[in-house]
Amino acid sequence: MKSVIYKGPGEFAIEDRPRPQIKNQDDVLIRVLGVCICGTDINIFATPQKHPSRPGIIFGHEFCGQVVETGSAVTNLKPGDKVIVDPHGPCGYCDACRSGWPEMCENLYLDEPGLEGQADAMGVFKDGGLITYTLVPSKFAYKIADDTPAELMALAEPLATCGYSLEKLNIHVGDTVCILGGGPIGQLYLVLAKASGARKIILSEPVEYRRNKALELGATRVVDPTVEDLKQVCLEETGGRGVDHCIEAVAAMLMDCVECVRPRGKVLQCGHDETALAPVKVGEVLKKEVEIHGVFLGKYYMEKTARIIESGILPLDKIVTHTFPLSKYQEALDLARSGQCIKVCVIPEDE
Repeated sequence: MKSVIYKGPGEFAIEDRPRPQIKNQDDVLIRVLGVCICGTDINIFATPQKHPSRPGIIFGHEFCGQVVETGSAVTNLKPGDKVIVDPHGPCGYCDACRSGWPEMCENLYLDEPGLEGQADAMGVFKDGGLITYTLVPSKFAYKIADDTPAELMALAEPLATCGYSLEKLNIHVGDTVCILGGGPIGQLYLVLAKASGARKIILSEPVEYRRNKALELGATRVVDPTVEDLKQVCLEETGGRGVDHCIEAVAAMLMDCVECVRPRGKVLQCGHDETALAPVKVGEVLKKEVEIHGVFLGKYYMEKTARIIESGILPLDKIVTHTFPLSKYQEALDLARSGQCIKVCVIPEDE
């Protein structure tokens, strides 16, 4: 089977790999239906590299599929079921997991030299989804309706993170929201904020294509930060008060969010870059009593995410803007890097 193999910083190869065989009684063999390209993938292939990975693994962590075969102990799934996949599932038995905080799973993170603190994700540090068939622990595969399009299923992992983290803000009907970044994560936050009842959503993004897409998805105002002052726009749109919530979906613009929110406003840091350093004016955080939340994964939200995708309540079909066959992975990656898209989905080809 053709697969995308990570070779090292900036390098991958399309190679043949054998169809895997079930060895663990709790595993399921799935036919991969779609794999989305993530900002983490782009950071892994960046020069200089902004996120590590393990050479030799099958790449791709935002994937979904259809069950082909189940291990002898699997009772929750059967052949033919469509599933979304949590690529970095929690152990389920550490103190954090048993306390209801699977995002804080103590056994999720690596302790190898040079990889300390990295989530041990499929498609990043162990075999993932850019192949026709792959094995997944059954507890990390969540059933979804049979008529769900593959490209929407492949959005599950980032959508789970956005949905879970947005609950930290507790957006009310009539609230005002500012989003920094119009990539896939920023656009997912946009549609979720709109569905939550936000009356004004300001999105800041330097790429015109993505600003236009944000307007299509429901942003009430878009800002080109290269020519406009985002803080002033937020003040204008809120009568000089500042927005209720500001979401950082870039990586190193935390202080911009602090400046845009009202006193006692809420900031959500989701932008992820292992190399980013974000200077913060501590005095302004203190005087405004800004509430700052960090987010990394959305584990307990995967089941809810399946139901959200099934419902059709969000215009997810407008977020997946391009699809490519696996054999054209380089073209897909180049487009994802360019910004002239929102989400790119790669479809593994038949054997």
